[in-house]
Amino acid sequence: MRTIKALLLVVVLTFNSVLFASTTSEDLKADTAVITNEIAKLLQNPRFLVEKEIVAYVTLTLNKNNEMVVLSVDSESTQIESFIKSRLNYNELPSAVNAVDKIFVVPVRVTPEE
Repeated sequence: MRTIKALLLVVVLTFNSVLFASTTSEDLKADTAVITNEIAKLLQNPRFLVEKEIVAYVTLTLNKNNEMVVLSVDSESTQIESFIKSRLNYNELPSAVNAVDKIFVVPVRVTPEE
């Protein structure tokens, strides 16, 4: 009887941890998709000439008001750094995201118009 109880406890704990892990992963993927789509909208139509493709890695988090806060921009171009910070900092996301106190690193690619 004691062995059955122990086995049942192990099965319940295993099922619970698998269920929790999959839910967290799906929520994080959905949050990342919302943030990526919003960044793409906000960074459209730069007001400077882009001669070659520029890649930057934006590290950001969300505050309690569901606003993006840019922590850093990893790029060789200071112009792209200030452009990204001015367009993204303290812009509120359109839908509620449960990602407060999480840090996101989003790659951004700015390409020249053809």
